[in-house]
Amino acid sequence: MEIRNSSENGSFPDLNSESAGSSLLFLGTGCSSVVPNAMCLLQPSDPPCKVCHQSISVPPERNPNYRCNTSLLIDFCGCDGEHKYVLIDVGKTFREQVLRWFIPNKIPRVDSIILTHEHADAVLGLDDIRAVQPYSPTNDIEPTPIYLSQFAMDSIAVKFPYLVQKKLKVGQEVRRVAQLDWRIIESNCEKPFTTSGIKFVPLPVMHGEDYISLGFLFGGKSKVAYISDISRFIPSTEYVVSKTGAGQVDLLILDTLYKTGSHNTHFCLPQTLDAVKRICPKQALLIGMTHEFDHHKDNEILAEWSKREGIQVQLAYDGLKIPINL
Repeated sequence: MEIRNSSENGSFPDLNSESAGSSLLFLGTGCSSVVPNAMCLLQPSDPPCKVCHQSISVPPERNPNYRCNTSLLIDFCGCDGEHKYVLIDVGKTFREQVLRWFIPNKIPRVDSIILTHEHADAVLGLDDIRAVQPYSPTNDIEPTPIYLSQFAMDSIAVKFPYLVQKKLKVGQEVRRVAQLDWRIIESNCEKPFTTSGIKFVPLPVMHGEDYISLGFLFGGKSKVAYISDISRFIPSTEYVVSKTGAGQVDLLILDTLYKTGSHNTHFCLPQTLDAVKRICPKQALLIGMTHEFDHHKDNEILAEWSKREGIQVQLAYDGLKIPINL
């Protein structure tokens, strides 16, 4: 596997792309408040925030600094050549992500969904799942499997009771809503599950010291660890994804909120790079960035870090598609 050059957006991993039928599509790489940050535009600083103002002057499809809520679509091509589409997280910007990235990439549907946690930037697009399901005015369709922790299930049942309800009450009108088959998973590295032909290992991590979020390890031919919301690694989880532990991963996709300092519920760049050095993946892509990050400039800095440390690290961007053998 080699980092390949891209004249527009920097260098990104090529995971055996010549023979890969599968791919990873980054639907969103931004924080909860996304980029551009509305406050920067409503109450501009002096001088104005360059990244946010660029985000409304350059079309999003050509601007890697335009970032929706973090979300990943796994396009898995099985041995029979059939494609299955697994979605990780369905945040506030899901509808926009469908319009922007499903259409040009000819993604016809979502076959299964996995949730990292139940915060707004991971679940508030669930109502829009009906857009990627077959149409039925009476909801007479096969529900989409959705995997989540019991804690997340309890919270979502309050947020979206009409999506969780098993059957109509007497006299209740039929309303067309997303049809979901809720499946509880354990926040335990030793309790994997399989959906759409892919085995996933839950990776519990701390997202603030009072809250556990899930990352996921998946892939056989190429191992990918996806961890979008983290402030601290649990030792057993770090062991599972570390070169000195259970084995080196081919690609680590990891949270990084701010460029400097620290945060109580997220990694910032110093903690992210420290974790990358400990885990030692073959390559790493960073997600969850605020408007502090300028894609091109900061990827140049990361290229220097990568050369010095011997681990390829880059900022991901919305719409990034990576061919990969899974």
